[in-house]
Amino acid sequence: MASALFLILCFTHFFLSSSQPLYLPLTHTLSQTQFNSTQHLLKSTTTRSARRFHHHRRRHNRETNQVSLPLAPGSDYTLSFTLNSSPPQPVSLYMDTGSDLVWFPCSPFECILCEGKPNSTNPPPKIPKNAAVSCDSRSCSSAHSSLSSANLCAISHCPLDSIEISECSSFSCPPFYYAYADGSFIAKLYKHSLSIPMSTPALVLRNFTFGCSHSSLGEPIGVAGFGRGLLSLPAQLSTFSPHLATQFSYCLVSHSFDQDRVRRPSPLILGPYDEKQKRFGDGAGGSVEYAYTSMLDNPKHPYFYSIGLAGVSVGKRVFPAPEILQGVDENGNGGIVVDSGTTFTMFPQGFYNSLVAEFDRRVGRVHERATRVEDETGLGPCYYYEKVVEVPAVTLHFAGNKSSVLLPRRNYFYEFVDGGVRAGRKRKKVGCWMLMNGGDEAEMSGGPGGILGNYQQQGFEVVYDLEKHRVGFARRQCALLWDSLNQR
Repeated sequence: MASALFLILCFTHFFLSSSQPLYLPLTHTLSQTQFNSTQHLLKSTTTRSARRFHHHRRRHNRETNQVSLPLAPGSDYTLSFTLNSSPPQPVSLYMDTGSDLVWFPCSPFECILCEGKPNSTNPPPKIPKNAAVSCDSRSCSSAHSSLSSANLCAISHCPLDSIEISECSSFSCPPFYYAYADGSFIAKLYKHSLSIPMSTPALVLRNFTFGCSHSSLGEPIGVAGFGRGLLSLPAQLSTFSPHLATQFSYCLVSHSFDQDRVRRPSPLILGPYDEKQKRFGDGAGGSVEYAYTSMLDNPKHPYFYSIGLAGVSVGKRVFPAPEILQGVDENGNGGIVVDSGTTFTMFPQGFYNSLVAEFDRRVGRVHERATRVEDETGLGPCYYYEKVVEVPAVTLHFAGNKSSVLLPRRNYFYEFVDGGVRAGRKRKKVGCWMLMNGGDEAEMSGGPGGILGNYQQQGFEVVYDLEKHRVGFARRQCALLWDSLNQR
């Protein structure tokens, strides 16, 4: 069966100019061997989504000098760079809008308890020692959650008289420790030349800052953080090519865990592109309508792309969202994080139960509950059906500007076949609700109120407008969009 989804960035012809966006095709690779059934795949994915969300919340209250990082081993999408060493070395990274640092394993590298987890096909690169970032740099302070340069240089054994006159540039930034749901690693900051490998010419990012890890627990692959932070990929792009850093978007091909559906590329677009270009790939040749909602500032986690949710409709019935989903308070609690690194959307338990009760009222009166499938997948409610199953529409209503997004049916209701010879029972068609319970709101001690996962983002171009501080959603035929952009 299919494994956790991997997106490998392959690059096409691109001539960089002062205003031209960069189009990067994202390609899924689904393993047939890691999971022995659809239920096994879904159970692994729901478990990882829940761990990531709850670790977002647990980290909110930790008094540590750590920055955010991938909160569970693995993500859903990977991208590739080239480290411009001698010889050049390829580097594969998870793409993650929920963190704000670029880091990867470096040689020599030891990964503890990494058996059975996806590994990069490329060997860890070797980094020149003279590429280390100094202890008195802004980058070093950012990696250590804004610990002062004086403290960092003292840790690096810079003499007191040199600290007092700010002459510690020859002393390296000290290592930093990252911890997450079921893994951790230690890394050091380096600056070196990286390339986004295109045919002609390659986009070269000189003096690019990244973390280099020689030891990790449960994390064999690095991360390209796209979050709102000083060390994120978009922030560093602003130094090399400002127009690429004002906006990025992606359009994920709808796959429903079907390998045949993910052979077409999904575009990742760095930089804004004009209205004429946006008309391509909409399937009708007309204008594309974007539903925009404001990004919410989070004083505790400024790297999150948080938005407010006013409510959710199930059929014609609207359920107002609890206060924790509508905005972010002065302590950084609340809001919905738009996250490429979490698969399934998570809502607080009370709100989630209201949505499920209405959905079950409409579907459960006609179809038998598949409780065994619910236990095996971590999803629910699930239903057996014979020919077709009618389900109510689900619409997300955003706070502030009253914009809404109607989810495609396949984004919230997954249909597959249960049973068969291997399972030792009769084959039956089954469909499952694909949003998840994020836990009891009363027991939530802080952090985001929910997450909008990448599975629910499929079939939309999701735009992160960093200049106007907003996130936009537009229904697109993502494979067709890539074809159209690539022909121009």
